[in-house]
Amino acid sequence: MPDYQGSNFVNISIMSPSGFILLVPTDFTKVADSALNQAISLAKKLDGEICLLHIVSKESNLEAAEAKLSYMSEKVFSENQVKTNHISRIGNIFDDIGDVAAEIGAKLIVMGTHGMTGFQKITGSHALKVITNSIVPFIVVQENVIVREYNKIVFPLDLSRDTKQKLNITLMLAEKFNSKIYIVTTKAENSTLKVNLDKNLEYAQNYLSQHNLSFEVEILEASNFVQEIMDFSVKINADLIAIVNSTEGGLFGSAEAQKIISNEEKIPVLCVNSAISYSGGMMFS
Repeated sequence: MPDYQGSNFVNISIMSPSGFILLVPTDFTKVADSALNQAISLAKKLDGEICLLHIVSKESNLEAAEAKLSYMSEKVFSENQVKTNHISRIGNIFDDIGDVAAEIGAKLIVMGTHGMTGFQKITGSHALKVITNSIVPFIVVQENVIVREYNKIVFPLDLSRDTKQKLNITLMLAEKFNSKIYIVTTKAENSTLKVNLDKNLEYAQNYLSQHNLSFEVEILEASNFVQEIMDFSVKINADLIAIVNSTEGGLFGSAEAQKIISNEEKIPVLCVNSAISYSGGMMFS
């Protein structure tokens, strides 16, 4: 893999033939450190490497960013024996995080979010905007989150057409961590909705059974599906919640997705842009 440490990365395609690259955007805050700690744990589990990314608005800020990134990269490697490179780039977080991830062949982006209140750099809504512009799935974490292995994954299931896509990505993580998947769904309001929801549920159950993954199904009341998802996740001490950022008006294409991403329980969230297909093992090989 070419050495891109310390470079001002512009329009250069870097693809790792065998490495598992986790891109970690950082603004040098505590929440970015939380994302980095989670990425370090993932890299160890997945035999991967980390690429730190800091985006600046003007060239005069590059030198200071380079110094911080170089220090962080060396520290991560010396303390954790995880290969760590870094990139600084002039641009904006909404366009360039996804672009860099694609250009270096990252498999996952591990990003911190500051929540939904106060003066923030990446809030719940900002995180969704960043995710929408990426072909690479995200794991979003909050400040001071407990570093987790993904032993218990909550998988909300609704009427959207994104079920197959989200299942494929969740399966890939679950196989790596030997996870148990908790499918959470709702009671349908009428017979037509029930038929469609039952089809999605049947597909999910068959899919997971075929791949010999442990799972169970929890039927929620649906009076406040997002809150019930969070309550259930806390009840079972979930390690990850898997959602899709839907562009077709699904459950997680609106403020509900922001609430999940910015959850006060500090449970990491796997978030996928619904416009992208990860079939054929693109994410993990």
